[in-house]
Amino acid sequence: MSVDIGLGVDGISVRDQFLTPAQVRALTDCAHLRRERGDFHTARIGGHQNLQRREDIRGDSTCWIVPPLLPAEQTLCEELERLRLELNAQAWLGLFELEMHYARYPPGAGYARHVDQPQGHGQRQVSLVLYLNEGWTPAAGGELRIFDADGGHRDIEPMAGRLVCFLTPGREHAVRSTQRDRLSISGWFRARD
Repeated sequence: MSVDIGLGVDGISVRDQFLTPAQVRALTDCAHLRRERGDFHTARIGGHQNLQRREDIRGDSTCWIVPPLLPAEQTLCEELERLRLELNAQAWLGLFELEMHYARYPPGAGYARHVDQPQGHGQRQVSLVLYLNEGWTPAAGGELRIFDADGGHRDIEPMAGRLVCFLTPGREHAVRSTQRDRLSISGWFRARD
């Protein structure tokens, strides 16, 4: 894995082959194991007091990546720690921790336009998505759509090994409906309040 991932002038970075095929396979196996153990749960929206399942808005299931970590997850955390340090060195972002989860979208599911910073909370500074979809084709859909301030957007295919990072504050994005199972790791580098 290589960690040089500047965010560019638009605050978005797409890095293909951040993971090797063997690393993608190992993390996919971790996700399958966690799913078999019952660690995945239907994703919900809203704050802590009013969480609700709204498949018309969000159709994925998630599994938070927390200790005890599987070996491939531990390796990923080490690589992402190097990325955190590099982002801090390049952009002085004050990032100090990472939170992340697996996200599995079944056929027909997506996630409507949203932001990753819950209202009143500013800790999430850099969003990241790491794709684990081997053999993905454009016909499968499931693109990450990132909106810009001018009303345009950029679609990014969920190709295996691809890492997408973007500045979190105010950045609206969505997951377009997928035609096959779509697996990723989503996360956020956080700063202190």
